[in-house]
Amino acid sequence: MKAKTTRGAGPAERAHHAGDAGPAPAGSDWRGRRRMSAKRKQSAVLRLLRGEDLELVSRELGVTAAELSGWREAFLAAGEASLKSRPADARDHEIGRLKEKVGELTMTTELLEAKIGRMEGDRPLARRRSRR
Repeated sequence: MKAKTTRGAGPAERAHHAGDAGPAPAGSDWRGRRRMSAKRKQSAVLRLLRGEDLELVSRELGVTAAELSGWREAFLAAGEASLKSRPADARDHEIGRLKEKVGELTMTTELLEAKIGRMEGDRPLARRRSRR
Protein backbone atom coordinates (compact mmCIF):
# COMPACT_ATOMS: atom_id res chain seq x y z
CA MET A 1 0.00 0.00 0.00
CA LYS A 2 1.13 3.40 -0.81
CA ALA A 3 0.96 5.99 1.93
CA LYS A 4 -0.94 9.08 1.00
CA THR A 5 1.34 12.10 1.09
CA THR A 6 -0.14 15.49 1.72
CA ARG A 7 1.31 18.83 1.30
CA GLY A 8 1.50 21.30 4.17
CA ALA A 9 -1.66 23.03 5.22
CA GLY A 10 -2.66 26.02 3.15
CA PRO A 11 -2.81 29.57 4.50
CA ALA A 12 -6.50 29.32 5.38
CA GLU A 13 -5.93 26.04 7.23
CA ARG A 14 -2.94 27.46 9.12
CA ALA A 15 -4.87 30.57 10.09
CA HIS A 16 -7.74 28.42 11.36
CA HIS A 17 -5.43 26.38 13.60
CA ALA A 18 -3.13 29.24 14.67
CA GLY A 19 -4.94 29.90 17.94
CA ASP A 20 -6.10 26.34 18.57
CA ALA A 21 -6.92 26.99 22.20
CA GLY A 22 -10.64 26.56 21.60
CA PRO A 23 -13.34 29.18 21.92
CA ALA A 24 -12.63 32.34 23.83
CA PRO A 25 -13.85 32.35 27.43
CA ALA A 26 -16.95 34.35 28.27
CA GLY A 27 -16.22 37.96 29.09
CA SER A 28 -13.12 38.15 26.92
CA ASP A 29 -12.48 41.20 24.79
CA TRP A 30 -13.38 41.38 21.10
CA ARG A 31 -10.00 40.04 19.97
CA GLY A 32 -10.52 36.82 21.91
CA ARG A 33 -7.62 37.43 24.31
CA ARG A 34 -7.82 37.16 28.06
CA ARG A 35 -6.65 39.80 30.47
CA MET A 36 -3.24 39.06 31.90
CA SER A 37 -2.77 39.17 35.65
CA ALA A 38 -0.08 41.40 37.08
CA LYS A 39 1.84 38.30 38.16
CA ARG A 40 1.86 36.90 34.59
CA LYS A 41 2.92 40.26 33.18
CA GLN A 42 5.72 40.45 35.74
CA SER A 43 6.84 36.95 34.82
CA ALA A 44 6.88 37.86 31.12
CA VAL A 45 8.88 41.04 31.75
CA LEU A 46 11.40 39.18 33.90
CA ARG A 47 11.85 36.67 31.07
CA LEU A 48 12.66 39.56 28.74
CA LEU A 49 15.07 41.11 31.22
CA ARG A 50 16.85 37.76 31.54
CA GLY A 51 17.48 37.85 27.81
CA GLU A 52 14.69 35.81 26.21
CA ASP A 53 13.66 36.89 22.73
CA LEU A 54 10.83 39.44 22.61
CA GLU A 55 9.13 37.80 19.62
CA LEU A 56 9.29 34.33 21.17
CA VAL A 57 7.79 35.46 24.48
CA SER A 58 5.08 37.49 22.75
CA ARG A 59 4.08 34.50 20.58
CA GLU A 60 3.98 32.16 23.57
CA LEU A 61 1.75 34.52 25.54
CA GLY A 62 -0.39 35.58 22.60
CA VAL A 63 0.27 39.30 23.01
CA THR A 64 1.85 41.77 20.64
CA ALA A 65 5.51 42.65 20.92
CA ALA A 66 4.49 46.30 21.37
CA GLU A 67 2.26 45.42 24.31
CA LEU A 68 5.02 43.35 25.89
CA SER A 69 7.51 46.18 25.37
CA GLY A 70 5.06 48.56 27.06
CA TRP A 71 4.88 46.28 30.08
CA ARG A 72 8.67 46.19 30.25
CA GLU A 73 8.94 50.00 30.08
CA ALA A 74 6.27 50.44 32.78
CA PHE A 75 8.02 47.86 34.96
CA LEU A 76 11.38 49.61 34.64
CA ALA A 77 9.86 53.07 35.21
CA ALA A 78 8.15 51.89 38.40
CA GLY A 79 11.40 50.38 39.63
CA GLU A 80 13.25 53.62 38.95
CA ALA A 81 10.59 55.64 40.76
CA SER A 82 10.76 53.40 43.81
CA LEU A 83 14.51 53.92 44.03
CA LYS A 84 14.07 57.70 44.01
CA SER A 85 11.78 57.77 47.03
CA ARG A 86 13.26 58.08 50.46
CA PRO A 87 11.95 56.64 53.70
CA ALA A 88 9.94 58.90 55.97
CA ASP A 89 11.73 60.38 58.96
CA ALA A 90 10.99 62.75 61.85
CA ARG A 91 11.32 65.79 59.61
CA ASP A 92 8.42 64.61 57.45
CA HIS A 93 6.14 64.54 60.50
CA GLU A 94 7.20 68.06 61.49
CA ILE A 95 6.77 69.34 57.93
CA GLY A 96 3.25 67.88 57.85
CA ARG A 97 2.38 69.48 61.18
CA LEU A 98 3.68 72.88 60.04
CA LYS A 99 1.77 72.66 56.74
CA GLU A 100 -1.43 72.03 58.71
CA LYS A 101 -0.69 75.04 60.89
CA VAL A 102 -0.07 77.28 57.86
CA GLY A 103 -3.37 76.07 56.39
CA GLU A 104 -5.24 76.88 59.60
CA LEU A 105 -3.68 80.36 59.83
CA THR A 106 -4.43 81.08 56.18
CA MET A 107 -8.05 80.07 56.65
CA THR A 108 -8.35 82.24 59.78
CA THR A 109 -6.88 85.23 57.93
CA GLU A 110 -9.27 84.79 55.01
CA LEU A 111 -12.27 84.52 57.35
CA LEU A 112 -11.23 87.66 59.25
CA GLU A 113 -10.73 89.59 56.00
CA ALA A 114 -14.21 88.56 54.86
CA LYS A 115 -15.69 89.63 58.20
CA ILE A 116 -13.96 93.01 57.98
CA GLY A 117 -15.31 93.43 54.46
CA ARG A 118 -18.88 92.77 55.65
CA MET A 119 -18.52 95.16 58.58
CA GLU A 120 -17.22 97.96 56.37
CA GLY A 121 -20.14 97.45 54.00
CA ASP A 122 -17.75 97.17 51.07
CA ARG A 123 -16.45 100.66 51.69
CA PRO A 124 -13.00 101.47 53.03
CA LEU A 125 -12.54 102.67 56.58
CA ALA A 126 -13.56 106.28 57.10
CA ARG A 127 -10.75 108.75 56.73
CA ARG A 128 -9.70 110.40 59.92
CA ARG A 129 -9.12 114.07 60.18
CA SER A 130 -5.89 115.21 61.60
CA ARG A 131 -6.15 116.67 65.11
CA ARG A 132 -4.61 120.02 64.72
